[in-house]
Amino acid sequence: MANINAPFGLRPAQNLGSGAYDAVIRQYSVPASDGTAIYVGDPVKLVGTSQIINGQVFADVAQAATGNVVVGVVVGVLADTRDSLIYRAASTQRVLLVCDDPNAVFEVQQVSGGTPLTANDVGFNVNFVVASGSTVTGASGVTLDNTTEATTNTLDLKIVGVVNRLDNDFGSAVGTGADASRFYVRINRHQYVNQIAGV
Repeated sequence: MANINAPFGLRPAQNLGSGAYDAVIRQYSVPASDGTAIYVGDPVKLVGTSQIINGQVFADVAQAATGNVVVGVVVGVLADTRDSLIYRAASTQRVLLVCDDPNAVFEVQQVSGGTPLTANDVGFNVNFVVASGSTVTGASGVTLDNTTEATTNTLDLKIVGVVNRLDNDFGSAVGTGADASRFYVRINRHQYVNQIAGV
């Protein structure tokens, strides 16, 4: 059965050490001066500024691009009114809930088209592709870039497994992938690990 092409960004699924998902969630802010919308499942980076909101201090983040050092992945956006959007609209100040645990493992769909990643790519590093999210569901459009898998240590993510579920067709053999299939990854260039420069 063909996979549905429905990107959702990076979705926390497991912890590298324990298997079960119990990763830490922290609050970060995005200032109104940031003109890029941020969706649930988007990777984010620290920008080196902070804000005081309702008497609390929050470090500022922005949507991460390919090649950035990532601090974590957005898992929610705090509502500030009953009519708040479920994503962070451009040029609005919002507080984001971010999974910033460097041991968190995320589920993500590979980009549709091209030569699919395969089960034999587990252990390789790979970049992500940033695309616009959905203003209806609030979900990210980020996918795995299936043209970048390599041993290169500076790529964004590390593939740690194939999603073994009935709704994920991973191909007819370990060396044969399937379009828009899903993988488990961890952040390879994480802000809170050794040998990463400060912001």
